[in-house]
Amino acid sequence: MLKFVDLFAGLGGFHLALNELGHKCVFACEIDEKLSEFYTDNFGIEVEKTDIRKIDIKKIKKFDILCAGFPCQPFSKAGKQEGRNDTERGTLFDEIVKILKHHKPEYLILENVPFIRKHDNERTWKYIKSKLEELGYTIDYDVFSPHEFGIPQHRERIFIIGCQSGLEHFSFGSIPTLIGEEVDIRTILDTHPSEILKLDEGRLRCLEIWQKFIDKVPKKVKIPVPLWGMEFGATYPYEETFPYAMKVKELAQFKGSFGVPLNFSKKVDQLKCLPSYARVDRTFPAWKKRYIFQSRELYQNYKRELAVVVKEIEKLKTPSWQKLEWNVGNRPRNIKDYLLQFRSSGIRVKTADLAPSIVTIITQVPIIGWENRYLSRTEVLKLQSFPVDFKLPKNDAACFRALGNAVNVHIVKLIAEQLLKDKKKK
Repeated sequence: MLKFVDLFAGLGGFHLALNELGHKCVFACEIDEKLSEFYTDNFGIEVEKTDIRKIDIKKIKKFDILCAGFPCQPFSKAGKQEGRNDTERGTLFDEIVKILKHHKPEYLILENVPFIRKHDNERTWKYIKSKLEELGYTIDYDVFSPHEFGIPQHRERIFIIGCQSGLEHFSFGSIPTLIGEEVDIRTILDTHPSEILKLDEGRLRCLEIWQKFIDKVPKKVKIPVPLWGMEFGATYPYEETFPYAMKVKELAQFKGSFGVPLNFSKKVDQLKCLPSYARVDRTFPAWKKRYIFQSRELYQNYKRELAVVVKEIEKLKTPSWQKLEWNVGNRPRNIKDYLLQFRSSGIRVKTADLAPSIVTIITQVPIIGWENRYLSRTEVLKLQSFPVDFKLPKNDAACFRALGNAVNVHIVKLIAEQLLKDKKKK
């Protein structure tokens, strides 16, 4: 039996994985007091409920393995990508280094978002790798997603492992995967889910409106991805110039969101009638120009068929609801046959094989279209390879935030099993 510490412990994904392999947790740290209480309830050990920067590292008992899923938001594409410049979280890796330097455990297992490899022109990764190697660790890493192990969730994460005595015994390639095997979200759905969160009337109505829109598009016509509803009827220039750079009199000749005339005497009033993404003071990037073009083109080609339902789209109060990401290609055009997400980038429609990455925002929890509901707690537990009877926060927002931040237990277990093989202590 080896001893391990669980830093930034969260719900305890590392704990579950290593415990299943017969190892013992001797120290856990989690700044979120509520999560700390659930950690204690689930594992029966006291948690250091504090900022890792305030820990007296000398008081941590001797251990063999350091585990840490250090905060990924500073490096995530979903975050601001500030990395180590994030004064609150970006320097927390340095706290890991301090603990490693003092205790010199044989092994380390770290988890983060893959983008950490590219952040700041790879400077962040070079810093992390050099710091660990300075402490005597041989380092290796790989990127895995649950769907590569038969779990229907696409959620890539980088796993960084280290060993003081070398990694001749270890290879990420020896970890058994199921790459190429078919997976389907239906395999983890509850037959009679309890505590389900149904779609509210507003979202149901929004989906009905977009279904009407799709039904009006001729079957032979490919639905562009994405569709930006605000461009239906808009004529403001976006290719050679952009609205912010134009004079008031010039811009007054055109139309803004949903064809609203821009014939105002003040620029500020004109800008208010444009989509938020069109109010910028710089040339539009190529991808934005493409999205605008394809949205306008579809509307212009089938204006007669689409005009009435576009009026309904215009009345949707949330701008992101006026955008559609039809990511199912030429499959049957029934929105409720698929997995859905109400994202800041629009309403995402995707096939029912893989759940998208479980994120920390409750409104972006995947929706089972054919059941008009969000994934349940137990279903998300399965996607993260946690036991279905695992105790979770009662508040939905806190629950899904914690699950969105958790490591996948099954993946950690497989990696740890390879890393620690033939190394167990009596």
